[in-house]
Amino acid sequence: MSTATENGNATSERPNGEKTYKKTASSAIKGTIQLGIGYTVGNLTSKPDRDVLMQDFYVVESVFLPSEGSNLTPAHHYPDFRFKTYAPLAFRYFRELFGIKPDDYLYSLCSEPLIELSNPGASGSIFFVTSDDEFIIKTVQHKEAEFLQKLLPGYYMNLNQNPRTLLPKFYGLYCLQSGGINIRLVVMNNVLPRSLKMHFKYDLKGSTYKRRASRKEREKSCPTYKDLDFLQDMQEGLYFDPDTYSALMKTLQRDCRVLESFKIMDYSLLLGVHVLDRPPKEKEGETSHYSIDNKRPSVQKVLYSTALESIQGPGKAVDAVTKENTMGGIPAKNHKGERMLLFMGIIDILQSYRLIKKLEHSWKALVYDGDTVSVHRPSFYADRFLKFMNSRVFKKVQAIKSSPSKRRCNSIPALKSSSQEILSANTQESIEEKNNKMTEGQSFTSLDEEGKKNQH
Repeated sequence: MSTATENGNATSERPNGEKTYKKTASSAIKGTIQLGIGYTVGNLTSKPDRDVLMQDFYVVESVFLPSEGSNLTPAHHYPDFRFKTYAPLAFRYFRELFGIKPDDYLYSLCSEPLIELSNPGASGSIFFVTSDDEFIIKTVQHKEAEFLQKLLPGYYMNLNQNPRTLLPKFYGLYCLQSGGINIRLVVMNNVLPRSLKMHFKYDLKGSTYKRRASRKEREKSCPTYKDLDFLQDMQEGLYFDPDTYSALMKTLQRDCRVLESFKIMDYSLLLGVHVLDRPPKEKEGETSHYSIDNKRPSVQKVLYSTALESIQGPGKAVDAVTKENTMGGIPAKNHKGERMLLFMGIIDILQSYRLIKKLEHSWKALVYDGDTVSVHRPSFYADRFLKFMNSRVFKKVQAIKSSPSKRRCNSIPALKSSSQEILSANTQESIEEKNNKMTEGQSFTSLDEEGKKNQH
């Protein structure tokens, strides 16, 4: 079975069920990735530490790994291949900035087989995660890899100024060449931990045009929903205490301005929601399908890699919540007072406003309201994205001054002590049953309607 994708790539499945990418078996991709990274990172340790220079961003190192082995490389059972490493010194600096030691990087990526993930989008990419849950490896198109190379100097400057960000953390860019085929790969931070069940998962752009998960997507065991689904599922949004809300919105605003300055758009916020207040029957077996490498300590090795760390300012306390207790999630509640942990990160930033995007917007705007399509000029895209997050998705708990009797049914409990509540969640025996389930047909204000009003 072959699947054509939006960008022209094709992923297919062999009779034995194994996926292929560019006619290369995923098992071969995983094995050669580990061989290539094992050699290049090991070789890099012999190079002295020094400041990153401008020319370092444009260096490409290449090594040939024949199947019979050589004086420098081990023998292997894959076809001969060449492995390219882009900007090795610059990416070494990025890894050091996030506290990733070479031994830990090698251990995470090379000590255990990589785990293939189902494709969450329509890009046709293949995703792998390391067994310790730290890193994601994603196949990227030639244009995306090229754009990341051009982005590196500015990315370097931004990370120097502020390593606490919800933007993707890139730890390496590689290219696997075999049989006339180029497979480009990027190593990034893992936004959603597999060790904690995500009861809801959303890909949010702030657009409403065709932003509902397809029937095929909904049939998956862990579907990724979209903007219209969120507005239906979480009509009142997600609530934070004032400090957390302020930190989150400041981080999103800063990140969006960085993306706008690079003329990047069509990005999304990947949002994972773990509901703490679930009836005991629903909690049983939730993590049974997730296997994490227990050979190393469970403490997070990578700095600023979790959602909670990404929005905390320098020196800001995380109250009583520790990474071990929340897995790095951000405490929140819905309008019914159910306690949640949110995991999030901005994804799909390797897009530039090229001619194809301009053409795509032009014809869509002729048929639909131009303000609601997801492809737009970078400044408008950032503003619309932030407005949607600020007004529809994330909300700040306000002091309730009206009579308790009027608010008894749907009041929102204050989140001031949410950290302490979450710490006691594991020992809580009785949990209130969920009620007032939202119906499928409930209405909500559409961004499409807002856009149309603004045009008149």
